[in-house]
Amino acid sequence: MAKLNLDSQESQFLNKIISFWEKDGLLDKSTANNLRGTIETKGFDWRRLAQYSFWVALACGIIAIASLIIDDNVINYLKKLYDTPDILISVFSGILSSLFIFIGNRKKKEHPERIFSNEAFIFLGVLFTASCIAFLGKTFDRGSGHFSILFLISVVVYGVMAIQFKSKLIWAFALISLGSWFGTETGYQTNWSHYFLGMNYPLRFVLFGALLISLSLVINKWNKTALFRDLTHIIGFMYLFISLWLLSIFGNFGALEDWFKIKQIELFYWAIISVIISLAVTFYGLKAKNYIAREFGITFLLINIYTRYFEYLWDLTDKTVFFSILAFSFWLLGRKAEKIWNVEFLKK
Repeated sequence: MAKLNLDSQESQFLNKIISFWEKDGLLDKSTANNLRGTIETKGFDWRRLAQYSFWVALACGIIAIASLIIDDNVINYLKKLYDTPDILISVFSGILSSLFIFIGNRKKKEHPERIFSNEAFIFLGVLFTASCIAFLGKTFDRGSGHFSILFLISVVVYGVMAIQFKSKLIWAFALISLGSWFGTETGYQTNWSHYFLGMNYPLRFVLFGALLISLSLVINKWNKTALFRDLTHIIGFMYLFISLWLLSIFGNFGALEDWFKIKQIELFYWAIISVIISLAVTFYGLKAKNYIAREFGITFLLINIYTRYFEYLWDLTDKTVFFSILAFSFWLLGRKAEKIWNVEFLKK
């Protein structure tokens, strides 16, 4: 007989429900025992441990390389290599990038269950790809300062690689590079002034996030990119809502000096716009059963509310009262979330 493999909290909750129904006479003892027999409590979460272990391994590897670089002997050696042509470094990085991505994708085919170790190889390949493009840019640089073109090249390279190898990790880097290109290109076109068509950076990225969300609906129609729809959707919402949140704090000011001159209450209309968009996205998510839109809308609606709470009441409220209200509100929020989770769990 197939069993439900549940974590400890889910298992305890379901056993509690079965016991309640048995006590209430809705289930006889035999049926209740049979139901309990279909429940299996998960052991240690090895999958999560594997994920965190590879993250820590990559972080430690980067720290190790950084520690190596700052070593005096290594620095002296690097000084001797200072005259190495940029094109050679670019070619060498490109070779390493190809090697790591090839190994990662071969391992994905041979051992698809090794999700995190395979992605670790691809991640290293992506880093060396960035190095390859950066040094290639240095090779052909003529002092124009138009380095945003390197990000655009990265978008194309990562996009092709992601489609070719069906890698969501590489696609994520393509979208991050696309955002970097948009920010640097609009800065370059305005000679690095604070505004582009009257918009500061957060306002620009509100529009960029909206365009990326629209793109996620388009790529869903092409078989080769349909795999990346949800990821594009998520990153688009991240660009949109983080930019809206920054806009609700700083408004459409390009310089901190200008922002310091006004009172925060004068930017209240940006907070209203942010809340309205959060509510609209939440409503759309609930109606269209789009869990990504729903969760982003609810999350940033709460972030906006608590941000306004800190902005407007921090200086006016006694700190004991301030944090008591905050603690009580989070307790109520947790209780409500727990009830919603229980209902959704029962549905499943």
